[in-house]
Amino acid sequence: MKKEKSTLFIKNGVNYFGPFVAITTLFFLWGIAHGMLDTLDKNFQMMLHLEKWQSSFIQFSLYGAYFGMAIPAGLFMRKHGYKKGIIFGLILFASGALLAAGTAPLQSFILFLICLLIIGAGLATLETAANPYTTKLGPPETAERRINFSQSFNGLAWVIGPLIALYIYGNQSHVEGKKMISIVLPFAIIGLVVLAVAFVFTRLKLPEITEEDENIAHGAIVPAAEPGDLITDVTDPRYISKKPLWKNRHFKLGFVAQACYVAAQTGVFSFLINFVTDHDMDPHFDVELAPYFLSFGFLLFMIGRISGSAMMKYFKPTRMLALYSLLVCLLLPVVGLEFGWTSIIALYAVFFLMSIMFPTIFALAIKSLGKHTKEGASFLVMAVAGGAVFPPLMGAVADVYGMSVGFLVPIPLFAFILYYAVEGFKIKPDTDIAVVNKSNLKTENQVTG
Repeated sequence: MKKEKSTLFIKNGVNYFGPFVAITTLFFLWGIAHGMLDTLDKNFQMMLHLEKWQSSFIQFSLYGAYFGMAIPAGLFMRKHGYKKGIIFGLILFASGALLAAGTAPLQSFILFLICLLIIGAGLATLETAANPYTTKLGPPETAERRINFSQSFNGLAWVIGPLIALYIYGNQSHVEGKKMISIVLPFAIIGLVVLAVAFVFTRLKLPEITEEDENIAHGAIVPAAEPGDLITDVTDPRYISKKPLWKNRHFKLGFVAQACYVAAQTGVFSFLINFVTDHDMDPHFDVELAPYFLSFGFLLFMIGRISGSAMMKYFKPTRMLALYSLLVCLLLPVVGLEFGWTSIIALYAVFFLMSIMFPTIFALAIKSLGKHTKEGASFLVMAVAGGAVFPPLMGAVADVYGMSVGFLVPIPLFAFILYYAVEGFKIKPDTDIAVVNKSNLKTENQVTG
């Protein structure tokens, strides 16, 4: 029987490019939300006279929702499928945005944080669906490339988001008590657009992934000759992990690595504006220009994802992840030591190097999970809650020791990602499966002999 040739979007003769494009639009949508919200920290600091650690509760609310919603979202999709999960996430996203628009005239920071919780719940549901789904829309051996490609459009949205915020807020940052009213129109528009996208998805025909497809897409491992041997080739569908989810070492470590990454990323993204506008720094810039600096960082982030996706055709994703995380560990001290423009350039290099980390860790962690893929994906999205805890810590350090010193705090987190890229991602087969295979082989030899 002739084997079907597989490409990036074609598996067993089926072309998944159309569904892939539809799912990729979701990455763009939540990227816009994150890109806009990252500009609000500094605005609320000035408007409500908040300390850095207090304004970081914007991230705490948004990412905290991931912790509470990711598991219910995974259970929902396990019962109802990816398509209904996507529609549910879009409705939550739209509801939070419209509620934020409706309550903004009340000038309540607490109410805005509640709206962000609802938006975050919607984003958590979308990520729980979209991230693993992209890895299935083609051959398993190119899963990392597909998710990095989709995440590139997420990066593009992060570039556009701050520019939208700049257009909305203009140079009104000195006008206290006016800013929250200005979020009515953008959040109303976002809510209506997301509702329209939800309607479109109700009309789309998306291939639903069956349990058998889950096994083939993410369980492709051949047992090692001896129990305990490590396996890094995950392209053969003959082996599926039969262990409970949390017995898979590469998944457990991937969960920790993902939590570390999102925590570090959120801190770096959130405090870039504070870094370039810090009056104790030389050079420092006016706050009205800050969204341009943030958008440039996100532009490098997007370029990193596009180039990273292309480079993974020639280099192993794990080696790229290891190199990038090592370089970040070396560059953050340069940021922290206040070398002027050199520190700013180093910080922008960190933006570029962080680009491939989330999708690559995600794809590596859900390899070989088989029927546990949806559940595993929901836990990995829950790990995004690391972004809720870390910015207040980084902000507290910055309030005491200065913003530049705050950028030393994420170094241990990137060090763990380096460990995962070098050792932690490796998959061990089930001991009992290896023994069973040996037994079956022995029996077969006796029969044929």
